[in-house]
Amino acid sequence: MPLYMDIHKGVEGLTAEAVAAAHQKDLEAQEKHGVKYLRYWFNEDDGSVFCLSEAPSKEAAEAVHREAHGLLADEIIEVKEGE
Repeated sequence: MPLYMDIHKGVEGLTAEAVAAAHQKDLEAQEKHGVKYLRYWFNEDDGSVFCLSEAPSKEAAEAVHREAHGLLADEIIEVKEGE
């Protein structure tokens, strides 16, 4: 299944706790859309969040965020894992 990286930019008031809570909501909603969120990274200083998922399409990955918490990514790109 393809890998996708969601990129969220400039999330105001971003905290580690808020990102963890949003990720948990993604995990609760993902199965319905055939998606598996794997990991996330964030930078509290500039409000950036990066989410890695396996998904049948970028639209499916976006649907999970929409349903889980409404925080849609600014960009979703297909990526491949290096060795």
